[in-house]
Amino acid sequence: MPQHVTKQELRHLRNKIDINAVIKHLKIPWKIQEGYVRFLCPLCSEFDTATNPRTNLARCFRCKQNFNPIDLVMVD
Repeated sequence: MPQHVTKQELRHLRNKIDINAVIKHLKIPWKIQEGYVRFLCPLCSEFDTATNPRTNLARCFRCKQNFNPIDLVMVD
């Protein structure tokens, strides 16, 4: 029988796992530019992105997609 992860557990993981570490672990191309970590968007393949360490979220400004660590794992 499959074991399900609760919403609270997913929220905890989303906030606990550093988004920059996920980008590096998944070997998504990245660079530091203007003090921001920029990564190659897995959806539109552009570097018009940034991560926010305060919120642990990432954003692609080209395709207007937001990512959390779990989202990045799922789209890669």
